[in-house]
Amino acid sequence: MPSVTFKNRNLELAGDLRLPAGFDPAETYAAIICVHPGSGVKEQTAGLYAAKMAERGYAALAFDASYQGESGGEPRYAEEPASRVEDIRCAVDHLVTLDFIDEDRIGVLGICAGGGYAVNAAMTEHRISAVGAVSPINIGRARREGGNAVELLEEAGRQRTIEARTGRADLRPWIPDTPEEARAAGITDADVLEAVDYYRTPRGRHPNSTNRLRFVSVASVIAFDAFHLVEELLTQPLQVVVGDRVGGFGSYRDGYELFRRATSDKALRVVDGAGHYDLYDVPQYVDQAVETLTAFFDTNLAGRR
Repeated sequence: MPSVTFKNRNLELAGDLRLPAGFDPAETYAAIICVHPGSGVKEQTAGLYAAKMAERGYAALAFDASYQGESGGEPRYAEEPASRVEDIRCAVDHLVTLDFIDEDRIGVLGICAGGGYAVNAAMTEHRISAVGAVSPINIGRARREGGNAVELLEEAGRQRTIEARTGRADLRPWIPDTPEEARAAGITDADVLEAVDYYRTPRGRHPNSTNRLRFVSVASVIAFDAFHLVEELLTQPLQVVVGDRVGGFGSYRDGYELFRRATSDKALRVVDGAGHYDLYDVPQYVDQAVETLTAFFDTNLAGRR
């Protein structure tokens, strides 16, 4: 599994490029860019999906977002939608420099917020030929519904003033840091509890996924709509995969909204019994998602030749 780097303007991004068994650099391959969730890194679910797609004959690139993981950029732990979308465009830039990648057969596959970013990038990056979204979240919608947006914006403004004067950052947890902390807080929502189980226990924990968000990022996130103009600009085929066990993060709702609004060739797979985080790493559910995505990409990236 080669480690790769590529540029987003002046930032160096770190990625893992998964290659099919029996890889031959003299051949050409379809490629899939795998986009990680908010708070995630390439070694977690995006890397798992990349490995699964490589097993099915694709070159698959999972990378860390700007300001996160092993990628460069200051301030650390910023979640900037514009940068996240540009990261995907830059991943395409990297792939088209590789002689063994067929530039006409590049797809994108995003999970959670990465699904929303993948859709948003594809609207204006038409070198992407097919779009897959697993448990997709419109992160702007989620943040606007997660608290009083105007109050959050005012608080973010005050924090920017503090940082301008002192350089002192406010790094906040995305989710409770431990299952014990979640229980002590009286949290009952399945998605939050399963997020803690995935990100903060050995199940999915990775040292580069610190569960920290630079708070001032919320201003950019609140104003972001991953699906804005999807009816007009998303012309590529779309495959949405959601689970039917509904939690508070809203991927079931966002997946259906995306499917309803998209006007391109589209399909929706609902995985029975799966919750949002089951589609991150639970084999019985991930395997169903990968089966659907493989058929989709084989059809829309003209198979493997």
